Amino acid sequence: MSLAELLQIAGALAVLVPFVWSQVGTLPTAAPAYLWLNLGGSALLAALALHDEQWGFLLLEGSWALVAARGIVLPR
Repeated sequence: MSLAELLQIAGALAVLVPFVWSQVGTLPTAAPAYLWLNLGGSALLAALALHDEQWGFLLLEGSWALVAARGIVLPR
């Protein structure tokens, strides 16, 4: 398995784990842990998408990272 693939898995897990955690009702989506994991995972995936010129995936993950960053900077 290549380094890029390992980074993709790490980024995906950083987004998916807090999402599942919130769905089982133990992590609010406004919690710093949720937002920071989403920001880190989606920013990593966006960077990998940019490197591979995957524009649709870059749009998705870049937007996801911006929304998470907004939640960190401007909490509810």
